[in-house]
Formats: sequence, structure tokens, C-alpha cells
Amino acid sequence: MPTVDFERSVQVDASPHEVWEKLTTPELVAGWVSIVDDVHEIERLSRYTAVLTDRLGPFRLSADLEIAVTDIEEQKQITFRADGEDRQVASRIQVQATMALTQTDNGTDIGVNGRYEVTGRVATLGSSMIRAKGDKILQEFFAAASRELG
Repeated sequence: MPTVDFERSVQVDASPHEVWEKLTTPELVAGWVSIVDDVHEIERLSRYTAVLTDRLGPFRLSADLEIAVTDIEEQKQITFRADGEDRQVASRIQVQATMALTQTDNGTDIGVNGRYEVTGRVATLGSSMIRAKGDKILQEFFAAASRELG
């Protein structure tokens, strides 16, 4: 059962207000990550759904995600939890993460930390392959945030 802790940050030119507005627009952010599709807002800054679609080794994964905001401090920090399951390959994914914004002299620091866990058949591929996929997703997110926010 691979469980991976992560922590990354990036400095952008935009103000915390501008960053918050972009990063709390789920349809925009989902476009930054190649494996996330079909995002629906159920309740603003509270509940969402999305579909995670990817190929991992011999498995084709398509997991419906339920996403819940578990803590929020407007324009400063947001914590969420995403849970999903792909019944065809008998696998589950769970992500817990916090995004924090810190104003700097040159803009805003975006810090993200959290943990993801993959269980079931996909987990048999081993933590190194799952960690590599997770790193790729984080790189996509931060590269897009840098492009979008300067």
C-alpha cells in the first residue's frame, strides 16, 4: 500500500489575491493536470467531483473522485481531501493536501504539502512507480501555476 508524503512550493509574481482567485477555480486548475477531467462544483469552496484517468503500468485507471474542502482560511490556506475508486481494477486513491499562500516582497509563495495513498491492484506496481507518477503530476501543476501566475 504505497503512501507518499509530499511538499513543494513555487514563487510567483502575482498577489495572494490573484493567486487565490485562480487556484480556487477548479476547472482552471484541473486543466493544469493531465489526468484530471470532468470537474464539477457541488458547493463553492466545499465539495467537488472529478474523474482521474491514467495509465499506470498495465492498468488503465478511471476513478471518480469525491473532493471535500476540510479547512479554509480565505485567501491564505485551503485543505482538501479527495477519495476515489476504480472498481474495474479494484484500486482506491486518497489524497489529503494543504495549499498555503504567503505574500513575499516579489509576489506570492504557493506551498503545497500532503499525502496520497494508493491501494488495491494498482498498488502492486510498487511505490517507486506510483511516486514517479505523483511527482509528474506535481511538476505539471507547479509548471502550469508558474506560467499562469508569472
